[in-house]
Amino acid sequence: MGIVVRLDVMMARRKISLGELSEKMDITQANLSILKTGKAKAVRFSTLQQLCEILECQPGDLLEYVPEDKDNDVEIQ
Repeated sequence: MGIVVRLDVMMARRKISLGELSEKMDITQANLSILKTGKAKAVRFSTLQQLCEILECQPGDLLEYVPEDKDNDVEIQ
């Protein structure tokens, strides 16, 4: 899985729409949607900083590392 983007969760907590957030950040809704859905390949620190300022949160509230299960097998002992 890797990095999971939790932007949608924080937006819901802050009761802010995609349109409102995109206006405050001066970024297109399409680009913000790509980030929100986890389809972005990279995030600029300046964008992450802006998100944290507007949503009043920490980077860890927006991004989570979930280790990938290499084998998808569960070993039972």
